[in-house]
Amino acid sequence: MAASVTVVPKTVQEVAAAVVEEPPSRYVQPELDRHADEMPEPIPLIDLSRLTDADEADKLHTALHTWGFFLATNHGIEDSLMDAMMNMSREFFRQPDEEKHKCSNLVDGKPFSVEGYVNDKLETQDQILDWNAQLRLRVEPEDERNFAIWPSYPESFRDVLQEYASRTKTIRDLVLRSMAKLLELDDDYFVDQISKKASGIARFNYYPPCSRPDLVLGFKSHSDGGLLTILFVDQDVGGLQVQKDGKWYSVPAKPYTLVINIADCLEIMNNGIFKSPIHRVVSNAEKERLSLAMFYVVDGEMMLEPAPGLVDEKRPSRYRKIKTKDFIDGVFEHFREGKRFIETLKI
Repeated sequence: MAASVTVVPKTVQEVAAAVVEEPPSRYVQPELDRHADEMPEPIPLIDLSRLTDADEADKLHTALHTWGFFLATNHGIEDSLMDAMMNMSREFFRQPDEEKHKCSNLVDGKPFSVEGYVNDKLETQDQILDWNAQLRLRVEPEDERNFAIWPSYPESFRDVLQEYASRTKTIRDLVLRSMAKLLELDDDYFVDQISKKASGIARFNYYPPCSRPDLVLGFKSHSDGGLLTILFVDQDVGGLQVQKDGKWYSVPAKPYTLVINIADCLEIMNNGIFKSPIHRVVSNAEKERLSLAMFYVVDGEMMLEPAPGLVDEKRPSRYRKIKTKDFIDGVFEHFREGKRFIETLKI
C-alpha cells in the first residue's frame, strides 16, 4: 500500500501576493453571510485594577453571563510594550517567504507541529482554508520554550515576547480568581487546574487583504477550546465578530485594550454559567490586519468536569466528564469540520 502523502498548501501570504481577482477555491466559504449588526449595547469594558470593587465585579459577571467576553482596560501592560509587540509581529510577517519559512511548523518536511510559521494540513479534498497566516509559539511552561524556532528577526523578538507573556500570565490568574469569586468557589479553584505542565501558546495572526472579502473568512466560526484567551487586536482594522442568539455582532477595535474571553474548558468547569463565545474574523479588501492571541489551557491529564461547588440537585451537571487531552484532540478534529466538540458532551 502506498504511504499517505501530506499535502502542504501555500501559505496565505504566498497566495495573496499573487495578482488574482478571485481567491482560490480552497478558501471560498459556501453560502457565506458576512452581515453583522453593531453591538446592541456598549461593549463590556472592565477596569482590571478595580476588580475588588463590588460594582466592577458585578460588571464582570454581567459581561461573562451575557457575552462570554469583555474588553479589559488598566490591565498593567504599558502602551509601549503593546506597540512593540504589534510592530514585531508586522515586521515578521513582512519578511521574505524564505525567512519566515525558517520558523516553519514542518518537521523534516512531514509531520506538523503545533508551533511555528503555520501551514495547515489538508485532511480532505473539500477542506476550506481560512484567509490568515499564523506564527504559533509556546510560552508556557517556560522550560518548554523552543527558541530554535522563535524568529531571530527582529532581534528584540524573544525579549519582548517573554515580557509580554509574563504580563498576560498575571492577567490570566487575576481574571480566573475574580471569576471563582463570582461563582462563590475557592479563589484559586480555576488557577489550581492549570498546573506547571499546562501550555500557553502565543498565536500571531496576519490577515492579508483579499480582493473578494465576501467569499472568504479570516477565521471560520468557532469557539476557543482551552481555558482562557487574551487577545490584542490591531487598533486600526476591525474584523472580529461574535455570535449571540444566532446573530453576528461586530466587535469594535479600541486602542490598548485586551479582548478576554472564556474558552470551552472553562465553560465546562463553570457548568455552563458563563459560556464560551462563538466568534469569527472577516477579511478586508484594502487593509492588512494583525492580532496576537494568548491561549491558556489546563493540564492535559486532568479530568475535565464541572466544579463540584457548582453542581447540586437544582443545578445538575451539564457536561460529561472527559480527560482534557482527549477533549482538545476532539476540538481540533471538529474544528476542521466547522463543528464544536463541546456540543457532544452536553447532557
